[in-house]
Amino acid sequence: MPSCVLAYSGGLDTSVILGWLQDEGYDVHAVYVDLGQPCEDREAILNKARQCGARSARLLDAREELCRDFAFPVLQWQARYEGVYLLGTSIARPLISKVCLQVARELGADAYAHGATGKGNDQCRFQLAAEALDPGVKIIAPWRIERYRQKFPGRKEMIAYCEERKIPVKASIAKPYSSDENCLHISYEAGKLEDLTVNGVQLVDFGMTVSPEQAPDQAETVTIGVKSGVPVSVHGESRTALEIVCELNRIGGRNGIGRIDMVENRFVGMKSRGVYEAPGMTILYDAVRYVEQLTMDRDLMHLRDRLAPEVAEMVYYGFWYTARFDALLSFIREAQKHTTGEVTLKLYKGNISVDRRTSPNSLYDEGIASMEGGGSYNQTDAEGFLRIQGLPIRVQGRVTPRKY
Repeated sequence: MPSCVLAYSGGLDTSVILGWLQDEGYDVHAVYVDLGQPCEDREAILNKARQCGARSARLLDAREELCRDFAFPVLQWQARYEGVYLLGTSIARPLISKVCLQVARELGADAYAHGATGKGNDQCRFQLAAEALDPGVKIIAPWRIERYRQKFPGRKEMIAYCEERKIPVKASIAKPYSSDENCLHISYEAGKLEDLTVNGVQLVDFGMTVSPEQAPDQAETVTIGVKSGVPVSVHGESRTALEIVCELNRIGGRNGIGRIDMVENRFVGMKSRGVYEAPGMTILYDAVRYVEQLTMDRDLMHLRDRLAPEVAEMVYYGFWYTARFDALLSFIREAQKHTTGEVTLKLYKGNISVDRRTSPNSLYDEGIASMEGGGSYNQTDAEGFLRIQGLPIRVQGRVTPRKY
């Protein structure tokens, strides 16, 4: 029999797909990639896969790798999709494909299957990553196969299939929305959130954050250490990437930090509505930016900021394993090598402000910047500077006078 590695979550979709792949004649190897999903009984999920006929089922913990090698390089770029979204789901998908393909290579499996729909972005991220890592890989995406959609046109048929096969699932026909969680964030979409007249923040039962209105009336401060654009400590204590993200999720969550509600442009062309919460990463984006303000050269920062939307777009679309992205990762490592320092942020009811910041590499010179008399800056030098800068403007003004 041909064999297949399935990116398995244990939910309704992948449980149905596991059974369907067996019906199609595949030996199925279920792979649960632990990225910090909600507190679940991991062993129960694996046992469920085995009971449903999986030839093997395994869990691989990729949480540290997700934070260290995927989220933090995107953080160094200050990349936000369409200026808002911190890419928590987008960042995770190339890693899931990488882990699943490692298992497929170990087992000699013929194919890689996932449960992403044919309408969403995840199908692009899974497939583009897989094809970059293994150009000859066979991808099985059941939602893009007509006979699968005919058999399972909706959740009602999927639930009935699970009942018939005695597959235990926690699912109902009517759901107000769907969610996807890892240690970086939680995303909420579909269901009632597709109605733009519904207040998404009021509808969603947030899992990481309290509402700003319910946050404490007293501000809380947090001190974050940064080395070469990478967070390395909280309150002076060195932490791993995962420990930093988890600790700041707790701190930011209790202060209502990091909620957004946006309508975004999917790679496949349609607009969709998403509600997100990412308390820890929201804090880290501000922390790194405040240290950059001290240490990064102006022109280098502006160049990075011009490229950041393109980086965010590449991550969102799924072009992680590409030559262009490799080059951009090398660029940002070089650009951030002097971004080292410490910043204290004040958190209050969903807001973040800077309390203090220091860096051994600071380019800020109080003697130059001071508005007081004296100092090492000679204001007379500005006369020649402005005459040179204004030369083309004066020539244009003589050739094409402007009305005023």
